[in-house]
Amino acid sequence: MNDTLVYRNYSQAELDKQYNNRARFPDFETHFESWMQWSEEARCELPCELDVAVGPSDMERIDVFPAAEANAPIYVFIHGGYWYSLDKSHYSYIAQGMRPHGVTTVVNNFGLAPEHDMDTIVEHNRSTLVWLWRNAEYLHADPNRIYICGHSAGGHLGLMLLATDWPSIDPNLPANLVKGTCSIGGLHDLEPIRLSFLNQKLHLSAEQARRNSPVNLKYSFEAPLSLITAKDESPELHRQSEIMKQYWLNLGYPVDLIVPQGLDHFSVVNELGNPECQLVNYQLAQMRLAF
Repeated sequence: MNDTLVYRNYSQAELDKQYNNRARFPDFETHFESWMQWSEEARCELPCELDVAVGPSDMERIDVFPAAEANAPIYVFIHGGYWYSLDKSHYSYIAQGMRPHGVTTVVNNFGLAPEHDMDTIVEHNRSTLVWLWRNAEYLHADPNRIYICGHSAGGHLGLMLLATDWPSIDPNLPANLVKGTCSIGGLHDLEPIRLSFLNQKLHLSAEQARRNSPVNLKYSFEAPLSLITAKDESPELHRQSEIMKQYWLNLGYPVDLIVPQGLDHFSVVNELGNPECQLVNYQLAQMRLAF
């Protein structure tokens, strides 16, 4: 047995175990199936515009679930799957939690590894936000009230968007295009990801991991950050949120770290389709703070 330490106090096998959510929670497929079922029902029940192109790649598509009211805030949900799996079609159900509160929900797709590297994945998500800001009137929504929520890898991407220098892309874009972010079971330091089994698909270089780690980036304006880490997550997933929380505190920006009890990496998002659930209402409160 190879006990050589590859990251902090972890051997290769121990580090891989920390980030192998599917092995840690073997009922993950049941969650995936539930999300698909709930999402199919949501697409049948709610007004929606599906597969809207927001970039030149076939992967750059969004599903839009408009609020009943005009000039609604925009809630962008970014799916998880460790940057290599899952799809926006798993998460349509989340619109059922937001629409009763007068919020337009957007769920996006982006290129996946290994066909797309991390830099491209991040750029696809940026392109989505630029398109949304420019086309908010078409969606009958408010471009000045955009809030991001991401699950797992989506939490990482949400923070990458919060750190983006939007005026460098287009001088007409506001620096604070993203008004706040919620990272649910998010990854904020990619160095242990690079050193784990996940890099067989991601092919991260040390430099890519560094420049795509939210804990290494600059945030030029104050925005509320919410970190949600289910109680039953691995110690490394809890550490990922703790270091992001400390980074935000050092900036003097508002941050909450919430640890829901009795939930795991997958079950933590199951209730987001319920407009009365605690996490939906918490995010609504954060959106009001952000706007």
